[in-house]
Amino acid sequence: MDFTVSEDQATLTQGVRDYLAGVHTPEVLRELDVSEGRRSAAIWQGLVEMGLPGLLVPEAAGGLGLSLLDGVLIAAELGRAGVAEPIADTALIAAPLLAKAGGQDALLGAIASGEAKVALQHPLNPWVADLDAATHLLSVKDEALMLAQRTPAKAGVQESLGAGPRPSPGYSEGKPLDSVDPLRRIFAPVAAEGVAVGSADALLDHAALISAAQLVGIADAMLALSTEYAKNRNQFGQPIGSFQAVKHHLATAVVKIEFAKPVLQRAAVALGEGSAHAAVHVSHAKIAATDAAWAMGETAIQVHGAMGYTYEVDLHFWMKRCWALSGGWGDRAFHLRRIDAAVIGGSLPIGPGHTFA
Repeated sequence: MDFTVSEDQATLTQGVRDYLAGVHTPEVLRELDVSEGRRSAAIWQGLVEMGLPGLLVPEAAGGLGLSLLDGVLIAAELGRAGVAEPIADTALIAAPLLAKAGGQDALLGAIASGEAKVALQHPLNPWVADLDAATHLLSVKDEALMLAQRTPAKAGVQESLGAGPRPSPGYSEGKPLDSVDPLRRIFAPVAAEGVAVGSADALLDHAALISAAQLVGIADAMLALSTEYAKNRNQFGQPIGSFQAVKHHLATAVVKIEFAKPVLQRAAVALGEGSAHAAVHVSHAKIAATDAAWAMGETAIQVHGAMGYTYEVDLHFWMKRCWALSGGWGDRAFHLRRIDAAVIGGSLPIGPGHTFA
């Protein structure tokens, strides 16, 4: 499998990275942290104008029709910039699931235009992110993935829904919960009725994959922060980055990050192509990304010294997001059990004759 990023993919990711670096700075994160609601209509509109909500929406429904691998690369950029808006849940998880279900062109078009936001609910997670701002909810009932509508859609969207499966007219409100990440808005699960649009496993795999991608981006961001600090912080008359111990800590973390990236890309391709072993590859990616982000976080704290724990240092925004995403959509133990069951159970043969076939 060729993991080389194409020229088009590199251009896309660099464009998104440059845009987010200009408008979603640490100063913006601090402003959001003290604002009411911790959300910005201007930031969401900027993401819409960049075309991010429509990345994985089919062209026939008004989107760009890109692949899940493209979505993973953009999810990493969202993690790198610390974006908390529900763009990943709506555009990179819900959109491909709804596209695969069929009959949801009106909703997909509303997603692409930024009018619709989809919240995600799964028994594995005891919370629902950004439920209060969602127009729709994807939830699980009896192992089926159900779509419910929270508020009446705009007239054109409402009328066109008659051509396909129509969601339930609403669902109950969830109780706000506290998160270790102050920029995440999470709510208690809610009771919902809707129309079937897929399987519970499909939601879990897509959400775990996108979470893993964000964790890789978060790890890259913490690496950049730590490297810059090591260059500028002087001890004994020289930058601490010149000390061998600091270099070795950073190098170890970099290896974990770089090893996680091809695992993540393989999982994206496998899930996008509907591979029989896609779920195992997704679990591998979630573990690799989680381990890389945690290792980088621990290293970042060591590089920053006692300052790394303080609110005054920007590092804490990415560390808290790392903690939140690591436990979401299956923690490390859950995904290890899935891999163990496949390998020990014999459904996924291992060894060079199989791995590199």
